[in-house]
Amino acid sequence: MNSGIRRTGRAFSMAFVALVSVTGCATDDTSGTRSGAVDGAGTMSIAVDRTAESRVMGQLYSQLLTAAGKEVRLKPGYATPADTAEAVTAGKVSLAPAYEGALLRTMSGGQRVDGNMAATLSMALPPGVTALAPASAQRADVFVVTRRTADRYKLRSIADLKKPKHRLIFGGAPNTDPELGTLADVQTDYGFAFGSVRTLDVAGPASRAALADGTADVVALLGTDPAIIRNHWVVLTDPQQIMPSEHVFPLISAPYADLATRKALAKINKALTTKELAALTTAENPEQAARNWLESRRLVRH
Repeated sequence: MNSGIRRTGRAFSMAFVALVSVTGCATDDTSGTRSGAVDGAGTMSIAVDRTAESRVMGQLYSQLLTAAGKEVRLKPGYATPADTAEAVTAGKVSLAPAYEGALLRTMSGGQRVDGNMAATLSMALPPGVTALAPASAQRADVFVVTRRTADRYKLRSIADLKKPKHRLIFGGAPNTDPELGTLADVQTDYGFAFGSVRTLDVAGPASRAALADGTADVVALLGTDPAIIRNHWVVLTDPQQIMPSEHVFPLISAPYADLATRKALAKINKALTTKELAALTTAENPEQAARNWLESRRLVRH
């Protein structure tokens, strides 16, 4: 199978995306009609979900736009990237951090152009909504084990999961979409089987807790999850690239995508790497962390 098709087909929409999305609905702050994107004369609203990564990206966008002379308001409380993307496409907000694969999973129909994500997004998005150029930073679902488990079984990649004679326990959420790939796909492609799968209804928090207390040996998290760095957990490499990476980019309502806005948001495209984004998510104060990062790279003035 062509690798490009594979990444935009089964692998591009792996089931574990559900593992790193906190279930639930948007808060009352996210309600409104299509005209709700305007909070005031020319004010831009930025939807942010509950993840540390989204909060940091929202701050980066907000501070860049403020420095460019824009009036900006953050609108937190959304549950998942799918919810923030829907808020933009429905006209409830002006802008949101978005992810290629997550966004495509919310769009019905549309063709996928192998090797051309910009064209794929352009065809998938409704009129009046624009996908701006992505940052270098990517996020991906990753398999994570504790340092103790990694050392005990000599685990460095997903392929190593067939080493232990005692089959390990995977902790994760059930796959409810028959069109998405399943955990079985990964086990089949790498030639191993988990001893059991423990169902976790709430993705990030429950998966982290299960790994920490030993009720699961392996869990799937976002590669930028701050718990990985804080707990010195080990991310297993994915040599077959079954679990795809997806770039973060600004999803914006076209009326707000003027030249000044595009230039402001584009400043981070090359500067923000996956490693730096992961480090930013560990900060207790996303606003201050974003400011420090932007100032250190002279993207905004002191």
